[in-house]
Amino acid sequence: MRTLREIRAFPPAIRLLLVNQLGVNTGFYLLIPYLATHLTEDLGLSAAVVGIVLGVRNLSQQGLFLIGGSAADRLGARGVIIAGCALRTVGFALFALGDGLAVLLGASVLSGLAGALFNPAVRALLAQEAGVRRAEAFALFQVFATAGALIGPLLGSVLLLVGFRTSALTAAGIFALLTVAQALLLPARPVPPTRGGVLADWREVVGNRAFRAFSLAMVGMFTLENQLYLLLPEGARQATGWDGAPGLVLVVGTVATFTLQMRITRALGRHRAQAVTAGLALMGLAFLPPLLVAGDPPRAWHAVLVLAGALLLSLGTMAAQPFVMELVPRFGRPELTGTCFGIFYMVSGIAAAVGNAAVGWAMDTGAGRGADWLPWACCLAVGLASAGAVARLRRLGALPESAAPVPVAS
Repeated sequence: MRTLREIRAFPPAIRLLLVNQLGVNTGFYLLIPYLATHLTEDLGLSAAVVGIVLGVRNLSQQGLFLIGGSAADRLGARGVIIAGCALRTVGFALFALGDGLAVLLGASVLSGLAGALFNPAVRALLAQEAGVRRAEAFALFQVFATAGALIGPLLGSVLLLVGFRTSALTAAGIFALLTVAQALLLPARPVPPTRGGVLADWREVVGNRAFRAFSLAMVGMFTLENQLYLLLPEGARQATGWDGAPGLVLVVGTVATFTLQMRITRALGRHRAQAVTAGLALMGLAFLPPLLVAGDPPRAWHAVLVLAGALLLSLGTMAAQPFVMELVPRFGRPELTGTCFGIFYMVSGIAAAVGNAAVGWAMDTGAGRGADWLPWACCLAVGLASAGAVARLRRLGALPESAAPVPVAS
């Protein structure tokens, strides 16, 4: 009930953005987790071609975040969000209706470009509309995003009983509804006049040494956050010998986010920079319990340690992420909020891809050499290194000044 009151306390534009993120994640996870299976089993494509199709989508999104952020600054976030959702509607519809390589590549490009447009634009608009309550708004944003990431795969698994085309068209329909809702309900705001060109904007943001250092420090957060879908599920399966164990990892993370995100954000609202440091350290320490039993024969109590790691990772993410999102636009002028988010997410997207590849390599290498502890130790080191980097930036006074404390709902 308290969370509902907090949602109602925000203006309609933010409430719409929260619902939008629920729909975005529902539509995305309804389709994308099952796309590779469709391409290989239904269309009979080779693994190499499937890799190209999926890689094009990732590259289109991660490599173009900067374009989406700049577009939000210069054209207005509202129009960029609407355009992004419309493009994803077309892209997902093409996945449903086309089976030729050219059509599939076109669908991948459009789907990736769509994410590159609306992801930084949504966050820029949320930061602008929330004012001093940014951290609280981003905490709620994470709750809605988590809900969509849970609903999407569940709905997708049901729709796949009918067929992939039905699933893809449903995902496209969700994005079509979001496009219409935003066009009708998202308020238009005047776009502040810009000075100089786009390249000058990029140079200004990238030239900010503190912002560069902060973005690189956050590489650890995004790398470790992704282990809820890679290392921890595999660790749960190995610890129990049960193929259903990976699902428990996602359940633990989801339930924790639903029940604790807002409480944690409110509790840490007066200690923002410390919350980021502590959250990153906790994310790293989350890999210590599974490390203790890595490579041991499956036992039920081993699963408890892996699930404890999943819980600690979720708690660390909840502690750090809202305040990280609040800090990002503070490194630049208000007119460059979208550009800041675009560059930040471009760096984090590349980092997540490289980090997942590195963790995968550590998993394979460790398994082949009898060193199953290796990926867990690597993640532990990454989390502590990121926490140390942020702590150093704070000591040097390189982090932007804190905003007002997170309000406590009465």
